[in-house]
Amino acid sequence: MDRDQEYVEFVAAAGGALRRTAFLVCGDWHRADDVVQESLVKLYRSWTKVDRQGNPLAYARRIVVNTALDSGRRSWRREVPTADLSTDRVRPGDHADLAGDQAERDELLTALGSLAPRQRACVVLRYYEDLSVEQTAAILGCSAGTVRSQSARGLETLRNAIDRNRQIGRTR
Repeated sequence: MDRDQEYVEFVAAAGGALRRTAFLVCGDWHRADDVVQESLVKLYRSWTKVDRQGNPLAYARRIVVNTALDSGRRSWRREVPTADLSTDRVRPGDHADLAGDQAERDELLTALGSLAPRQRACVVLRYYEDLSVEQTAAILGCSAGTVRSQSARGLETLRNAIDRNRQIGRTR
């Protein structure tokens, strides 16, 4: 099989997972699409060097996370959207308790958005992608101790944010 065909098959198989990871790291579906597109260009440029017998998904995931973190540092990315126009919502009839599911999802995404970028990346990679401390450290280019401390702080921040939101909801 030629190089381009292998690349196309890889993107078809892994594209959705990379997009979800990008969204969870950056918090915006449109920005996640941009991050994945930019990452796939970078991946294609280095596709001949990628060990396709090893784990190309890990390599691609690292590119996505680093691109998402880098794009968040650009000043023009600090705009704050005023409305969520995302079409990636659960459709009516998909779940018995659509309102409850959506409320929990929104609560978690809001809390996730309150994390610092590195904490958010650690939490997403460790608990959403289910990667080990060592795998997460390799993707982020930091020590295992940093991953453990950033994950712990991120989880504590998430708990506090969710608790605050629930207390505010009770007082209304």
